[in-house]
Amino acid sequence: MTFIKITEQASLYDNLERKSVAEILTEINNEDRKVALAVEKTIPEMEKLVTGIVERMMRGGRLFYVGAGTSGRLGVLDASEVPPTFGMPGTYVIGLIAGGDRALRNPVEAAEDDLEKGWEELLTYKINDNDVLVGIAASGTTPYVIGALRHAREKGILTAAISCNPNSPIAAEAEIKIEPIVGPEYVTGSTRMKSGTAQKLVLNMITTTTMIRLGRVKGNRMVNMQLTNQKLVDRGTRMIVDELSLNYEQAKNLLLLHGSVKKAIDSYKNAQ
Repeated sequence: MTFIKITEQASLYDNLERKSVAEILTEINNEDRKVALAVEKTIPEMEKLVTGIVERMMRGGRLFYVGAGTSGRLGVLDASEVPPTFGMPGTYVIGLIAGGDRALRNPVEAAEDDLEKGWEELLTYKINDNDVLVGIAASGTTPYVIGALRHAREKGILTAAISCNPNSPIAAEAEIKIEPIVGPEYVTGSTRMKSGTAQKLVLNMITTTTMIRLGRVKGNRMVNMQLTNQKLVDRGTRMIVDELSLNYEQAKNLLLLHGSVKKAIDSYKNAQ
């Protein structure tokens, strides 16, 4: 199949500088409406990936993201939100970005063009066939991601690719292909827009579903969240009040004693 870079095709809109603020915002919003529908079509592939992640994490495996630019930042962001949201150690979901942490704020020239660098960085984590590697690249052509996926698949590691172009080079290297095709960007080639939004939605779905399946959510609540600020302490306290019918101060003391909603509730129930 011929590889077509839809993400680089000309915008459906032109003369943007002549438009009013309201026109620009409305047109961007109209384009954004397409994103969730594109992501919906990838659910069967995401299901395969999540099933594989859960199986491996239950025996101690990890999830790795590799990407560059916006895609890499989104992977690092998703990984960084798992510990505070679900109380999982930061060693379970790991995001790597071409150029390292410096690239989170500033572009690192040519970092994404090294075909071997992604795999070399994964080796420092002793990645193995108990782990899962997800490559993220809106264009689907990033060498840093391609090389990492290629080596990982050769080693028998479960691999997936997230790209907003069909039949991309990174998809060719991965066992599972997640391709939300959102069409040309409002500003031609600016994949921080619809493509970035699609990738964020996919990553949210992958890790949230994984954590639910691993028992990190009870009912619809983040019972394992880290108590990193007063807002979260208050939220956790109210969860305990609802669950155990204690008064607010009793619930708060119990929460602070045990450090998580789940531990507090389990301890209280076991003592009864």
